[in-house]
Amino acid sequence: MSELPLDELPDAPRRGVLQLNGRIAGTVANGFDWLFRRERLIQSGRTHFRLVLDGELMSVRRYDPPEERFIDLPDGDRLPVNRALYPVPLVLVPPLGVTCDTFDLMPTRSLARYMAARGFRTYLIDWGRPTPAHARLGLVDYVDRMMSEALAAIRRDSGSKDLSLFGWCMGGLLSLMHAGLTQDRHIRNLVTVASPIDLRGGGVVAGLAGALDAPARLVRKYSDFRLMGVDPQKLTIPGWLLALGFKMTNPIASITTYWDLMTQLWDREFVEKHSTTSNYLNRMLIYPGGVVRDMLLRMAIDNELATGRIQIDSRIAEVGTIKASALVFAGDRDTIVAPRIARRIVDLLPTRDKAWRLAPGGHMGVVLGSTAPREVWGPAADWLAERSQPKPVRKRSPRKPASAI
Repeated sequence: MSELPLDELPDAPRRGVLQLNGRIAGTVANGFDWLFRRERLIQSGRTHFRLVLDGELMSVRRYDPPEERFIDLPDGDRLPVNRALYPVPLVLVPPLGVTCDTFDLMPTRSLARYMAARGFRTYLIDWGRPTPAHARLGLVDYVDRMMSEALAAIRRDSGSKDLSLFGWCMGGLLSLMHAGLTQDRHIRNLVTVASPIDLRGGGVVAGLAGALDAPARLVRKYSDFRLMGVDPQKLTIPGWLLALGFKMTNPIASITTYWDLMTQLWDREFVEKHSTTSNYLNRMLIYPGGVVRDMLLRMAIDNELATGRIQIDSRIAEVGTIKASALVFAGDRDTIVAPRIARRIVDLLPTRDKAWRLAPGGHMGVVLGSTAPREVWGPAADWLAERSQPKPVRKRSPRKPASAI
């Protein structure tokens, strides 16, 4: 039997053959790029920015509104770009141990791009790439010295004393600690996402902290060993170990994502997303030993921050004195930072203007996933917009002349 030419086949079989041919060609092209030219697939860090501070380790980026009229979102919607900027700038504070691509993961999942498009003068603190030479950096270096330098640069660039801070995970903790340590009354708004303030309430982080508690108390009672005397170089956590620990919190997902890649290698968009996310997870950074030592002692063992007070070097950061308005998020499927240990922030802050939101997603997904723009970014932008307007000027009552008194 002779075979019919492709153009003589009925419509449905012809479409099937064309689709199959397209998928085979896509699989070959994408597979070649994934094996030999993976940098072509990685979409992180694509949003344009300008440096307003370029330090030895830490720098500050500014993201202006996109030039386009609309930006694309993960669900297919388009967001119109607002060019009428709010007076109060927004500062994005990433955690340590990860690159600042956290907030610019890919064009449709870029928190920095989204907030700039919503009309916020958007800045991002880039903590840089620590090396073993930075092992002695402790919480005081990040919470006080570097963050104070960053906010001062942002105020000079923007001309605004008032600022809003948005921090994910430890970025939220650094924001709270800085506000509580410096008593900065010009931090007008605070947004935290999945920040573990109480390490006795469930989740992987709290479980590890609880496991350390009893042994640490025995060591304190029966020996003269003190954690603060340990050389920070010995406590530095390499990036590969952080990446491994993160993946081990969900090992099944780590395996299934590679299976998904093999079965959808023909889909360029899927391969780009997979490659970008994998690259992000595999490029975790050194955690300076000084910070590890401070966090182990102050949070994991003594759980100080859960009381609203934490010692930073020789001073105390008082979370209970922060006057800023606060919006607190947690992921409903977060196995690393359980929602109840993030919610404690709401209880500790004295301000009346505070709110709590439980959003869909795990520890990363809640702020980086496909639903984050709808469930976290959008509500946060709406909330901030109401609180980023100029403060009303209070009119003073005219003084009565002395003769009228």
